[in-house]
Amino acid sequence: MSSNKKYDVILIGMGPSSIFCAYELIQLRKAKNVLLIEQGKRVENRICPIEKTGKCTKCKPFCNITSGFSGAGAFSDGKLSLYNSEDDDIYVGGNLHKYVGVDETKKLIDYTDKIYLKFGADSKLEGVEFKEEVTKIRKKAQKERINLIDIPIRHLGTEKAHELYGKLEKYLEENNITMLFETEVKDLIIEDNQIKGVVAKSVKTKNADEEEFFSDKVVMAVGRKGANWLSDMCNKHNIDTRAGVVDIGIRYELPDEVMKNINKYMYEGKFIGYPYPFKDKVRTFCQNPSGFVSSEVYDNNLTLVNGHSYKDKKSTNTNLAILVSHNFTHPFNKPIEYGRNVAKNLNELGQGNVVVQRLGDINRGKRTWQEELDRNTVVPTLKSAVPGDMTFAIGYRTMTDILQFIKEMDKIIEGFAHPDNLLYGPEIKFYSNKVLINEKFETSVKGLYSIGDGGGMTRGLMMASASGVQMARNLEI
Repeated sequence: MSSNKKYDVILIGMGPSSIFCAYELIQLRKAKNVLLIEQGKRVENRICPIEKTGKCTKCKPFCNITSGFSGAGAFSDGKLSLYNSEDDDIYVGGNLHKYVGVDETKKLIDYTDKIYLKFGADSKLEGVEFKEEVTKIRKKAQKERINLIDIPIRHLGTEKAHELYGKLEKYLEENNITMLFETEVKDLIIEDNQIKGVVAKSVKTKNADEEEFFSDKVVMAVGRKGANWLSDMCNKHNIDTRAGVVDIGIRYELPDEVMKNINKYMYEGKFIGYPYPFKDKVRTFCQNPSGFVSSEVYDNNLTLVNGHSYKDKKSTNTNLAILVSHNFTHPFNKPIEYGRNVAKNLNELGQGNVVVQRLGDINRGKRTWQEELDRNTVVPTLKSAVPGDMTFAIGYRTMTDILQFIKEMDKIIEGFAHPDNLLYGPEIKFYSNKVLINEKFETSVKGLYSIGDGGGMTRGLMMASASGVQMARNLEI
């Protein structure tokens, strides 16, 4: 079945970059005929069964944590990273400033932040009150050759993010934005290196026909969940890319008491090191004070670990990611496949679940057993995690980087390397091979654009959202 409908613009995905592009098109009065397509569900229908069952049920056809209106990031902990006014660069959130400049990026963040506030974000900013204390921690970190980046953060909270994006979803509908949910884009329609539209198919009906939707402007805003799809499209249609990065690591859980100063002074500390002997970039990411470790399912049933923090529901543990950035060189150019293989092997060890291991057991060269976990002073917040030995699946180089980084962090935060602290794996951040785009975010195919996290432009909710705002301004409709 073919649709004869022609749209001014089609956006693939309904994460923050796509939502904020549609929002800004409304403000600019350009949104007469806009189509958004999303493989997941409406935000109000995105419910994870793990809350009731205690284990991941691998929702079909797509995980409700990684797919649906507002994307994967909004369903983790909902943190908006801003900037310090005195900063002469943008230190968090990707490369948007490489396309529009630092000053313009700051203006975009300010503008986007006001939209979040308008739709219900908490007016309180974390990480702005304790400048002296943060400076002391930064100097301590510098002695260990670790850089601390502290920027203001607005914490939405997982459950409050649902409410906020629910209001945005309603706003888009009220302003005549067409949204197709539970619909998968199967292909791009490209003729003579010019985009003509997309081929899509409903996932609600088993034998649904493919439909064609036409537009000479298509924006790929697929997020990290869509990195694999995006790579496939770029390979199939010869869209220019360059080898990207894959971040491979673990989710680390330790007592709030150990992290109390970081939690109080910054809410989220972003530490970056280059530990001996490999000098790879290792960073902390997505810190969740009094939070909960969670699992999420990607394509082909890959189960990865993440973290949530709520506004109201609290644990006594802090969790954060420790990620190692891998840049592969010639002749290997398949970072996504490499990361997927690491995840697949770890999943095998955990019978399809996240694997958890005590730090002390890794240092002693042994696996973790359930009875040891039951006696552990740090009680795991992800009950479905299977105790085991992740060193069977995570490469020597990656594991060495992580363990060395933890040792160095212990000199900055006493107790960071306590043997009862827990490592969960795998935590992997997939980015497509970086899609090459011009200053208007247009790819090598005329009329085809790429924004947000999936194509490697941004990392995180705020920058993805800001890239959407700028995309709307770039479009000539």
